[in-house]
Amino acid sequence: MSPAGRPLEPDFLRAVFDSAGAGLYVIDTAGRITACNPSAQQFAGRSEEEMLGRDLHDLLHRRPDGSEVPRDECRALAVLESGQPSQGSDEFLVREDDTLVPIIWASSPLRRAGRVEGAVVILHDFSLHRRDAEEAAARLTALEGLTERLIMVAEASAVLSSTLDVPKMLHRLVRLLVPELGDWAAVDALVPGESAEMQRIAVHTMDGTAEELLGPLPPLPDASPSVVVRAMREDTPLRLDADELAAEAETPLDQAHRELFRQLGGHSAIVVPLRTPRQVLGALTVARTGQPAPYTEAEVTVLADIGRRTGLVMEGAQLYDQQRHVAETMQRQLLTPLPQVDHLKMAARYRPAEVAAEIGGDWYDAFLLADGVMTMVIGDVVGHDLQAAAHMAEVRNMLRALAWDHQEPPSVIMRRLDEAMTNTSDAPMATAVFARIEGPEGGPWQLHWVNAGHPPPLLVTSDGHARFLEGGHGPLLGISSTLHLGLTWPDTREDLPPQSTLLFYTDGLVESRAYPIETGLANLRRHAAALARRDVEEFLDELLARIKPSGDDVALLVLRIPAAGAGAEGDESPAPPRHAHSPATPDRAAPGSLVEGTPVRDTSEPA
Repeated sequence: MSPAGRPLEPDFLRAVFDSAGAGLYVIDTAGRITACNPSAQQFAGRSEEEMLGRDLHDLLHRRPDGSEVPRDECRALAVLESGQPSQGSDEFLVREDDTLVPIIWASSPLRRAGRVEGAVVILHDFSLHRRDAEEAAARLTALEGLTERLIMVAEASAVLSSTLDVPKMLHRLVRLLVPELGDWAAVDALVPGESAEMQRIAVHTMDGTAEELLGPLPPLPDASPSVVVRAMREDTPLRLDADELAAEAETPLDQAHRELFRQLGGHSAIVVPLRTPRQVLGALTVARTGQPAPYTEAEVTVLADIGRRTGLVMEGAQLYDQQRHVAETMQRQLLTPLPQVDHLKMAARYRPAEVAAEIGGDWYDAFLLADGVMTMVIGDVVGHDLQAAAHMAEVRNMLRALAWDHQEPPSVIMRRLDEAMTNTSDAPMATAVFARIEGPEGGPWQLHWVNAGHPPPLLVTSDGHARFLEGGHGPLLGISSTLHLGLTWPDTREDLPPQSTLLFYTDGLVESRAYPIETGLANLRRHAAALARRDVEEFLDELLARIKPSGDDVALLVLRIPAAGAGAEGDESPAPPRHAHSPATPDRAAPGSLVEGTPVRDTSEPA
């Protein structure tokens, strides 16, 4: 109706029909086109004369691949039967030039006098919308793929950083890769050293670890066209297809590599070098069996990245082992071989902090003085590194020199040491127990000592009674002289019963984040009492096994007093070995050792 209420003129309705921005088709009850607007003509690439009277479905409707759609599947024509409107967005129209256009369509029945006399079909070009949707889907798929690859790389990184034990790490890695990136995976690695020996470290399949395939491999040749050699030498992941896997092996190493495929199968595979800019370390092989799709570029990229990371971790583990060996050698050079005097038995242990480089500030010492007295020392300089070890060596050597040069009570020696540390050394604070083991041949024996802020020695009698020797306590070394406090260390004496055990230790044995030090001391006393009758070597090993110290260096020094009269004139009982076991380098002699048979001087009274 017009604004005045009059019917719209036919020319006006025609103008609306022709001006509509969508393609409009009017079809009769047989599906033939009876009218179409200019947009519909432009959309189909056909003139009005070419389309009028033609079947809309047969002329324009196609599948995405260009093939014809069965008439009974055309939902636009279905409205002629149902009389109900219909619409969709998953159809294609074919243009005059045979190009396909995705469309959005709507079909409504055309009624006159209550009867369906045809239908009006409206079409919109959906190309831009579909392209945007496809691009969004492609971006989403790419993002999902990238996320999966990042997750795999992150999981591989977690595995690679989980341990410094290279074989264990490689076993975990191949278990991660199967079945995510292959049906089986294997790692062949060069054995560290001058030779080019190879070893198969890890193999994992869908059924588990193939232990029978592990072990030594032929050496890596200097040059060869073989896959393994090229992958390791050229730093490039190599793809293997079925034809390449069937080719004849070039070298014994290739034959051993092909044996994997013979036993485990393989349709396609990737061989990834394990190397760093400095060295070749091995190769990772990941394979698929059956007839799966070949490896994609994205999968090759992920495996190449995992290979690079694995190589760096393997090299880091090698460097760590070398550093640990150097540190261990240095620590053994710093630790003291133990003397063995008369029937006195000694033993020592050193256990480094778990997070350190196997070297630190804890030390033990035992040596003979010019007057024939044996000393025992336990100490701890602040720190857990090479600098702490250097300071420890300074303090230890100063104490040795002072004790040897000055035949004075332990309290005086400790005061001189405190002054020497302050005025001739940059060593920080330290704790220490310095003791003399005094007595005639055959006993009785006496402990004469001072304690500079160190945990107290533990005395365990042969019947299992254990108590801490609390006497002799004074300030830490490095405080009194530095602050001009004039502090002193009291001399203390304690009788050592026959067959008793005297234990010196550092705080790493009794301190823990899990419990207070009082609990650690109580545990030590309880376990030591239970081990009172064990040999000194077994005593220390079992004590460490029961307490399980962690988080700090631990040094232990133990002395076993002989039975009454052992070593006295006329005693025929065998003496212990002249050199006691200790963590020190085995080819070094104990400092201050006297010739065999030299008695220990009795200094229980002033000389």
